[in-house]
Amino acid sequence: MKAYIKPNVYRLAILSILLLIIISGCSLTRRLAPNQALVRKITIKGVDKEFSDAAVTYVDKGQQPNNVINLQFYYLFSKNGKRDIGEPPAILDSGLVEFSRIQIEQFLQNKGYLKAKVADSIAIKKKKAELIFTATEGPMFRIRKIEDTIYDKKVKNLYMVNRPRFSHVQPGGRFDTDSLAYDRDEFYMIMKRNGYYDFYRQYINFTYDSTFMSSVVDLKMTIDNPIDKPAHPVYTINNTLITISNSAGRTVGKADTIQVDSQFRFVDYSHKFKPKPVITYIFQRKGQLYDIDKQTLTTSRLSELNVFRNVPNPIYTKLPDSTNRLNSKIDIVPLKRMSDRVEGEFLFNSGQYGYNLGNTFTDRNVLNSAAILQIKANWSVLFDNASNKTDPGAIENQDLRLGASLIYPLIISPFDFALPGKYGVPHTTFSSNYQLFYEKGLVQRTSIINSITYDFAETARKLHTITPIDIEFSRGVIDPAAEEELLSKNLYAYSYLIGRTIFTSGSQYTYQYNAIELNSFSNFIYFRGNLDVGGNTLALLSKIFNTPRDTSGARTLAGRAFAQYAKTEFDFRVYHSFGGERQLIFRINPGIGIPYGNSNTTNWIFEKEFYTGGANDMRGWLPRTLGPGQFNRATFYGVGPGADSVRTRLKYLDQFGEVKLVSNLEYRYKLADNFFGSKLKGAFFIDAGNIWRLNKQPNDPNVEFRFDNILQSSAMDIGTGLRFDLGFFVFRLDAALKFKDPQFNGSEQWVLIDHFSELFHSGAFKANYEATNSGDTYNFLQLNFGIGMPF
Repeated sequence: MKAYIKPNVYRLAILSILLLIIISGCSLTRRLAPNQALVRKITIKGVDKEFSDAAVTYVDKGQQPNNVINLQFYYLFSKNGKRDIGEPPAILDSGLVEFSRIQIEQFLQNKGYLKAKVADSIAIKKKKAELIFTATEGPMFRIRKIEDTIYDKKVKNLYMVNRPRFSHVQPGGRFDTDSLAYDRDEFYMIMKRNGYYDFYRQYINFTYDSTFMSSVVDLKMTIDNPIDKPAHPVYTINNTLITISNSAGRTVGKADTIQVDSQFRFVDYSHKFKPKPVITYIFQRKGQLYDIDKQTLTTSRLSELNVFRNVPNPIYTKLPDSTNRLNSKIDIVPLKRMSDRVEGEFLFNSGQYGYNLGNTFTDRNVLNSAAILQIKANWSVLFDNASNKTDPGAIENQDLRLGASLIYPLIISPFDFALPGKYGVPHTTFSSNYQLFYEKGLVQRTSIINSITYDFAETARKLHTITPIDIEFSRGVIDPAAEEELLSKNLYAYSYLIGRTIFTSGSQYTYQYNAIELNSFSNFIYFRGNLDVGGNTLALLSKIFNTPRDTSGARTLAGRAFAQYAKTEFDFRVYHSFGGERQLIFRINPGIGIPYGNSNTTNWIFEKEFYTGGANDMRGWLPRTLGPGQFNRATFYGVGPGADSVRTRLKYLDQFGEVKLVSNLEYRYKLADNFFGSKLKGAFFIDAGNIWRLNKQPNDPNVEFRFDNILQSSAMDIGTGLRFDLGFFVFRLDAALKFKDPQFNGSEQWVLIDHFSELFHSGAFKANYEATNSGDTYNFLQLNFGIGMPF
């Protein structure tokens, strides 16, 4: 979602940011009582470098120094503590300092420094306190030998087989109680994966003897048997009862009851589900050993169907006989079957305004099979009073999109596939989409796309999306007066590209790696690659049947030309964490589309072209207003009534390309934990890149992609942003400044440096630009509003 705001609002936004910076410089101690001090610094001395950062976290939260912005928000908005905005001041408390000292001391002892002692001191200056913790670690204790006592022979065998794989406790290693806890948890999970339903962590105990003179520890691990039992019982799965309540969570009235097979009994009080889509994703089968991983997998996959509101863990009941079997019961609460969501936005910028209305209707259980039907409608309208002074209020362009998708939670195919549900629910999506685009005085384009798509997870990190069938039809009806004008200006390529009727049949493939990490703050790389190939089957058929060619020489089928092309795009990112919620992200996003065979750059599908600008790549430019290459609209169209008419007709449609290369560098950080109910985050960013034409264009130099001209023809912007994280979505505001604009030449491209004085005022540069660009104004600053992160 994005909106465009007038320059006056730009100024207000920047003044607000400057005001926030000024407020940040105000005294941090202005509300403290005379006998109070604010904790502003924690110093840890005498601690091994490996543990010094972790030691700070053991200081009580109430004595951790405040984030300056969080504290200023508290002072500004939380008068008398009545509002929970920002964070209250960390006032010095000697009791909490002593508690923190004990915690750090215990932490060091748990890390093998059994003789460690910690002392504390406090330095106060101008009501600001520094907490100093000085440790005397002493020698590090290491493990001399490890013994075990396991009374159950089967458990002992299981432990001995798996210990080399999971254990962090080894002779000669540092004595570390965290490692002991890790080993206990790992073997507990191994037991739970191998049928030991009744096994508890308390059965595993560690004892140790330390020789203080030698700084070594003798360790002994014991796994006890249950009281009054010679061994731990192993359980298998027996019968499973599945109960589905109504959407209110009630199990009242008559239920649909089906005995599916010898294991599953299906009881549905909602009368809306068939057993198969539910049973498909229950991974614990009759006669198998109880396995906690399969239990977790079952609840996860049933939740991912997106038709249930609550899927708790199964309830197990032991059979009263001595067979060690478990009956299980799964109680499920469904979501409301149907929902409707309305979305809208308003766009405004320098005389251009419009709106975007969307509606999504969802039926979550088509044919009682947990299939999801989504019907989407979106209508965008733009008015441009700046360019259309003779008829203000008239629609400049509009875009109507209608689409329906039927999503099944399994692979539907004539071929047999092993159920790839271990790492995620696979889907088969049947979709049909219709688009009507209208540009006043230029063209009306109609597009219809029908496709079948499969998506599944190979592993938790590797996601595949395959569209084997994608049929696209596009038809353009160009305005006769516009066509005549374009031809008179030798712009036949534009007329032909946007005004022809064409179709294609192709296939698409997308691979994603590490999408599971995108909401984390760890170090990782992310990759998304897409390949779109079309027209090859149609080309083969046209050759076999020797179909006729149209006036341009392109082969036809059923009297219509078809497109033949290959298009690929990549999104590669490197995420680096600086701790907490601070991240540096580098992104590179290249793409190329190559028409071939029955197509060339003037007759393939217009919708396959690349555009740039907007809230998600080059944020200093509006969408469709950058490139290709060093394209300059004033130079290309010239000046005068005829030129003004053509350039106005092609506005938002003449800046496209077959090659794309965009890169972004963004630093993200946290500003406040609580800002009017949201977590406030900030960002600094640099965007660089452009789009280019694949081949040289007549009368349009420097728009084609050349390696020796990449730097000269690339754009750059710099900016900052705010993100309001509400948990379920992120509301984003980015302010970007054009720094290097490739439509100019040489040193004139560095617009922010050369014309900084005209950032908020008119001057010679802006006046000349307006005179040579049909009244369009040059805006250095662009605000982008959006939902979600830019990448």
